[in-house]
Amino acid sequence: MEYPMTSRSTAIIIGAGFGGLSLGIRLQSLGFDTTIVEALDKAGGRAYAKHVNGFTFDMGPTVITVPQFIEELFALQRDVDHLDAPDFPAEMLQPGSGLAGPETARYANIVPILPFYRIYFDDGTYFDYDGDPVSTREQIKQIAPEDLEGYERFHTDAEAIFKRGFLELGYTCFQDISTMLKVVPDLLKLDAVRSLFSFTSRYFSSDKLRQVFSFETLLIGGNPLSVPAIYAMIHFVEKTWGVHYVMGGTGALVSGMVKKFQELGGVIRYDSPVSRIDCEDGSFLKKPKATGVTLADGDQLSADLVISNADYANTYMKLIDSKHRRWNPDWRIKSMKYSMSLLVVYFGFKKSEEALDLRHHNIILGPRYEELLTDIFSRKILAEDFSQYLHIPTLTDPSLAPEGHHAAYTLIPVPHNGSEIDWDVEGPRLTKTVLTFLDEEGYIPGLMENLVHQEFITPDYFEKTLASHLGNAFGVEPRLTQSAFFRPHNRSEDITGLYLVGASSQPGAGTPSVMMSAKMTARVIAEDFAEQIQDWRGAQVAAK
Repeated sequence: MEYPMTSRSTAIIIGAGFGGLSLGIRLQSLGFDTTIVEALDKAGGRAYAKHVNGFTFDMGPTVITVPQFIEELFALQRDVDHLDAPDFPAEMLQPGSGLAGPETARYANIVPILPFYRIYFDDGTYFDYDGDPVSTREQIKQIAPEDLEGYERFHTDAEAIFKRGFLELGYTCFQDISTMLKVVPDLLKLDAVRSLFSFTSRYFSSDKLRQVFSFETLLIGGNPLSVPAIYAMIHFVEKTWGVHYVMGGTGALVSGMVKKFQELGGVIRYDSPVSRIDCEDGSFLKKPKATGVTLADGDQLSADLVISNADYANTYMKLIDSKHRRWNPDWRIKSMKYSMSLLVVYFGFKKSEEALDLRHHNIILGPRYEELLTDIFSRKILAEDFSQYLHIPTLTDPSLAPEGHHAAYTLIPVPHNGSEIDWDVEGPRLTKTVLTFLDEEGYIPGLMENLVHQEFITPDYFEKTLASHLGNAFGVEPRLTQSAFFRPHNRSEDITGLYLVGASSQPGAGTPSVMMSAKMTARVIAEDFAEQIQDWRGAQVAAK
């Protein structure tokens, strides 16, 4: 049927990453006409996928948790109000619920991964982190039997944080300080405001176990030494719903989301970097209003609202005239702390006769933990030692490489570009060091001899290609003073009709959090445009 377009509100989303696509699907389902403008030649943003010499490399996120969030997106229909549905219905918490549903199967094939991670220590021993209560306790017993009692207390306290921090507060949009003040007593009672590493150290005397139960925040850009202990809930998020992989790579999930968005009537324009968010001037008593965007080629697109899935700092400092910004002036944005960056090495190699003694997700810890984190986040120096996340998806999905080969990437946390490190020099050097380490230390025996493809990205890629302030990899660092109300708001305080979504906004980085961010932003948009949505739906009823 023909839709009466005159009463539909129009939206422009800057960026076709997970946040932009998730919000685009939701806005289309709410009755908006949505256009996503993307600077790159295809969707994905940080989740961009590269195809070269028969290999497929996911350039960004590879760990999928809470697949029910994906199912919820794929189940949405055009012009249906879905925002009043329970955020965490009871069935999501049932045993075995960590599986995607029938709607997801139409767009992507998501499979569970076990163990979640194999965590290698510097002495060559490892811990298979799989969420199984018997296996977890048995491995703790082997490493440090005196910490078994501590794990039981950690388990109980982390579950309490999970229930309050994730299940009850996960979708809370902290737009005002009063909302924040209401939850502070509970967070203090749960001891969720001290640093995560300090929190885990209360329960474990073993350095190995302290690392096992605190490293995960590095995968969302958080320093375990400074992120609040509310992130202990990650243990329970993974334990409850598992860790998953999308067959064909994360890029296949991006493609499925693009397909869903377009099926709902959404439009994506690629190779369309934005040079300015256009605003009507405000006054002393009236905020400026977003009216659309101007693209780098000079094309102007008008809209009733604009949402940025781009980097928070660059959104305000580079796309919006300073005269429109009282709450977010340059000095305030520059004073915030930003996540570390990454060196990521993408490589393909021939399979050898010796089978790999690795898993799909591997964490290879270096000889130092706390000191290395301090080097990366505080001192901002490139140390001689390193830790890494080694991802070998072809152990699960051989389709990502030519026959007889593996595709892999290894991710090394490094300082962002506030360090002034010369990556033209250090990038090739560190890449060679890391690949040689994997070979000589026996993680991938004969790697250098069997290597057929290698390339890498550094913080310069994040800064120049992804337009990320200082080349940060995960947006605003999730420390206590930059969480909840103190994190960039999903509804702009400066400009009417401007919104944020994605890693830099609430609730934070990581694939599930970014999808939660999209729902939170959709809710505040629905509040602000309630009259227009109601009028448009009334017109639909009349048209029928």
